Amino acid sequence: MSQVALVTGAAQGLGHIIARRLHAAGYRLVLTDQTDTLARAAATQLDASGDSVLPLALDVTDKAAFEAAVAAARQRWGGLHVAVNNAAITPTTPVMQISPDEFDKVIAVNLRGTFLGCQVFGAAMAEAGYGRLINVASLAGQNGGTASGAHYAASKGAILTLTKIFARELAAAGVTVNAIAPGPMELPSVRAAVPPERLEKLIEMIPVKRLGNPEFVAGLVLQLASPEADFATGAAWDVNGGIFMR
Repeated sequence: MSQVALVTGAAQGLGHIIARRLHAAGYRLVLTDQTDTLARAAATQLDASGDSVLPLALDVTDKAAFEAAVAAARQRWGGLHVAVNNAAITPTTPVMQISPDEFDKVIAVNLRGTFLGCQVFGAAMAEAGYGRLINVASLAGQNGGTASGAHYAASKGAILTLTKIFARELAAAGVTVNAIAPGPMELPSVRAAVPPERLEKLIEMIPVKRLGNPEFVAGLVLQLASPEADFATGAAWDVNGGIFMR
């Protein structure tokens, strides 16, 4: 596999698991996060030599940062074939207590960041005539959220819509655009955000009675990133334990 993949928010959590799976599958990896320090530390875990992983700081609210990431991928490996828009913040502030500034910050990182990723990466892929864009949405964007903040849920719902818009825009250029909508995952961030007693009740509400496996989500990313996934586009792939069925 000589293809190049880029993952945003890849220094920890689900983003790092996705990055690790792509790298293990043979992708050359552009690993991005908010700061150069975070990106470099995570990249070293995957490839201490740096031969197959390029760490980059990427502010997902800044279009120029996305353009610089594309340029870096082209300079290092000649192009970009797969991009995973994963970067997000997940505050759980009750809806009536969300300040305008907090709302704007969540929308800027989660929604604007995904929009810019689709726009910039999508344009580069369309120019090359091939690409796979994968957006990390959420169950919260489908059912309004169970433990997440309203601003988070709203941003993830909008990502589902953006996925359809960009899928339609880029399809004829050989670029597919899909979203994955995970429910509550077995991740340290989930256990840190939800108090233990509340988490127990949440798990009891899940039909399969357990948290999701983030490795499966990473495997789904790998499948949607493959050249064979050329007929799958504009879809939201649900991984939620049966909480939301359609």
